[in-house]
Amino acid sequence: MKLITIVVIFFCSALAQEYRLLLEPPVIKFPTRTPVLLLSKLPKKIVDPTKMIHASAKKHNVRPALVKSIVAAESAFNANAVSQKGALGLMQLMPETARQYGADPLIPEQNIEAGTQYLGELIQRYGKYRNGLKRAIAAYNAGPGTVDRYKGIPPYKETRGYVVRVLTYMKQYERERS
Repeated sequence: MKLITIVVIFFCSALAQEYRLLLEPPVIKFPTRTPVLLLSKLPKKIVDPTKMIHASAKKHNVRPALVKSIVAAESAFNANAVSQKGALGLMQLMPETARQYGADPLIPEQNIEAGTQYLGELIQRYGKYRNGLKRAIAAYNAGPGTVDRYKGIPPYKETRGYVVRVLTYMKQYERERS
């Protein structure tokens, strides 16, 4: 008798659970951020962002050759680029930085606009220093907190190489315009 009671209770509770699921809409929880693994499966989307770069550079008072150099160093002009740390798009914006500037980092125009605005702010922030441009470039790569902590370009091999690479690209792009 106890076994039959247990089976009936189990069966009734299962039916009640299914009935409740039919009455209540399911709660779907979307991830707060898109997993990097999924984004990294996007195909390469190589774009020529020249017009976008010139418009954003003019708007934010940044040299177009510098913006183009950042794009070259960060993503090699791949609009779908995703770094291991989760930076996205042409200028490799971190999702938090993109949100701060109201941009979707996978839309090239928005990525360049936000990245250029951020770069312009870094240039203004470090403009008072003798090596201000190098500091701004280093801050774009390693973050302004790191540059401030080291009172200049941090001793990271990646960041130092990044600064040299961006400046080399910049000289090349400035020569092309001449």
